[in-house]
Amino acid sequence: MRDGRLMPAPGESADFPALIPPMLAVPARELPAPEAEWAAEFKWDGVRAVAYVSAGGLRLVSRNGRDMTRAYPELAELAGQAGERRMVLDGEIVVFARGRPSFAGLQRRMLAREPAPYLVAAFAVTYLVFDIMYLDGQQLAARPYADRRAILEALGLASGHVHVPPSFPGGGRAVRAVSIQQGLEGVVVKRLDSPYLPGRRSASWLKIKNRRVADVTVGGISPGQGERAGQIGSLLVGVPAGPGLVYAGRVGTGFTRPEMGLLLARLAPLRRDSPPFTTPVPAAHARNVIWVQPQLVIEVTFAEWTPGGILRAAAYRGMKAGGNRAGAGPLGLVCHPWLRRRSRSGPVWRATPAGCW
Repeated sequence: MRDGRLMPAPGESADFPALIPPMLAVPARELPAPEAEWAAEFKWDGVRAVAYVSAGGLRLVSRNGRDMTRAYPELAELAGQAGERRMVLDGEIVVFARGRPSFAGLQRRMLAREPAPYLVAAFAVTYLVFDIMYLDGQQLAARPYADRRAILEALGLASGHVHVPPSFPGGGRAVRAVSIQQGLEGVVVKRLDSPYLPGRRSASWLKIKNRRVADVTVGGISPGQGERAGQIGSLLVGVPAGPGLVYAGRVGTGFTRPEMGLLLARLAPLRRDSPPFTTPVPAAHARNVIWVQPQLVIEVTFAEWTPGGILRAAAYRGMKAGGNRAGAGPLGLVCHPWLRRRSRSGPVWRATPAGCW
């Protein structure tokens, strides 16, 4: 799109490639070896988008083939940068807040098919380009990753809303360390000799997510449905703060059936009539919940805290043997946002150590 003009759909022009579904990475726990055979990129926690640029027009297509062009009007400048060149690019659409990706901000944009100007201004997106599959009549997918990156970087795509983040051959450990330090989602490592395999999940691309670890206190049980009827659907959890318990969201994955049975056995005697939380529980979360005394501490992994103080993508890891306090995770001291906002006496971890990890 440029000056409000959309390009033809991919495949409608004889000299332009048909729809190219994005290549997908395989989840991994550790970086591969030897490190020198792989390049590392930061994982940005955005929305995957393939960009088709031709004759001054732009079309953005999602991972599942949905046209997203009108949802992100500020990315029209990509067509202007390309001029008369024709290309197909792969990348992520990201909203930044204070220099870091904000999934909460991105969600505001994802819900709007044709966003109002105020929404575009408040939650501006950036298209981070990391691959190229076609350029001016050349099909590049079969070329090695290292060659495609060289071609992409030589294009000089850079503007207020379009960037080509660096790739780091042989730098997996260093890039992952920085991603942890900066609170990013993780890293993606790609074999330097790997072709681009449209629509396929390949072990030539590996994604390693940074997961934070926290101890939280169970305050309620949301009953399971369907195959999990009679079992735990999710646990409502909180973070102890002084004499109270700050609500921190739900944990609904990571359980095995034996573990669900053990949890129910531990929680059944703790039933109570009212929520144990001192901060509000959203009505959608509180529906049909069985409230329990806040005595059982569990360990969870999670992606990040939302601005509202809720654990994002939390997964159960196990029960803790100790009492009601939060523990220290491997990614450093990170305080619950509710506690951080309300601290008036210096660093929160000194004033309220139970709410930080």
